[in-house]
Amino acid sequence: MNIAVDEKTAFQSEQESVVQQLMHDRKQRRKRNLILLGGGVLLVGALAFGVYWMSVGRYLEQTDDAYVRADWIPISARVSGYVAQVLVEDDQPVKAGDVLVRIEDRDYQARLDQARAELAETEAAVVAQQVNLQVTDSLIAQQRAGLAQADAQTRSARAELRRAGLDRQRYEGLAREHAASAQRLESATASYTQANAAVEISQAMQRQQDTRLNVALSRRQLAEASLKQQIAQRDRARAQLALASNALEDTLIRAPIDGVVGQRKVRTRQYVAPGLPLLAVVPLQQAYVVANYKETQLRDMRAGQAVAISVDSYSGRKLKGHVVSFSPGSGAVFALLPSDNATGNFTKIVQRFPVKIMIDQHDEGAPVLPGMSVLTTVDTRRNGQGDTHD
Repeated sequence: MNIAVDEKTAFQSEQESVVQQLMHDRKQRRKRNLILLGGGVLLVGALAFGVYWMSVGRYLEQTDDAYVRADWIPISARVSGYVAQVLVEDDQPVKAGDVLVRIEDRDYQARLDQARAELAETEAAVVAQQVNLQVTDSLIAQQRAGLAQADAQTRSARAELRRAGLDRQRYEGLAREHAASAQRLESATASYTQANAAVEISQAMQRQQDTRLNVALSRRQLAEASLKQQIAQRDRARAQLALASNALEDTLIRAPIDGVVGQRKVRTRQYVAPGLPLLAVVPLQQAYVVANYKETQLRDMRAGQAVAISVDSYSGRKLKGHVVSFSPGSGAVFALLPSDNATGNFTKIVQRFPVKIMIDQHDEGAPVLPGMSVLTTVDTRRNGQGDTHD
């Protein structure tokens, strides 16, 4: 009986050994299969990465030294005065032309009324001088007509003097021959004397008319000078009116562009002066990216190439853009204290050049704000005509 039990135990042990051996062999095959499979996956991955690198990856230039920028505009007053009303709040969107701040305009309105009154006065003076010039022209015409009349009278008197002189000569000959009486000779002599006096009178009148004409011409020159002076004063009054109108208009401080209000420092009843910064308008829709690429990455970069933009604030979301321009110098060139490489302890450092990248389309739900950090990837294939991958 003990022999049967021993045989049964030995048989069970043998079966357990066989099962363990089978399980060990199965594990070894599974491990070998997993190793082969893993090696195949790694090989396929390496081949895929190699193909990707040769076709795409080697054309992509990437940097995380990139930030969002915007050409924001500081708003300041052009005229001085007390702030009557602030019409915007912090971070409020505004449109170009919207009134942001209103300055007290009573003094500027009074100056505008004063300028209008001065302009009306100068315009009336111009009209008066124009009428005076017309009157002077009429006097000149009258004097010229009188001068022409005096000249005609002088010619008539000279003709009469010539006739009287001939008569006197004729009667003198007749009187010597006793063909005419002495009375007739005296009458001819008197007529000659009267004709000579008439000539002198007409010549005096002609000189008088000529003098009056010269006086009228001088008065006309004076009237022309006065008219030019009044016109200059009128133009100055118009300029003063324009300045007063502009000053009144400048009491309404308007937004120059579309954007969002930031850095609002102005408050109601605050006294402001020209040039004092009051607030800022940031054009978020015109935001762009400045990426600082190493000089070794710029070889194949060109304006117009496509750019993939990944904003750190919105992880996983990408924007599309394109290269616009390159800085004319590295950051070291425009530094306040540029380094002097002409020294004995020179160390070569790879320089970075700012590259301006324009965002093609903004996402209203996720605005890109100036100052945000981004990751940019430039596709240098065919001037950026291909797809850009991260």
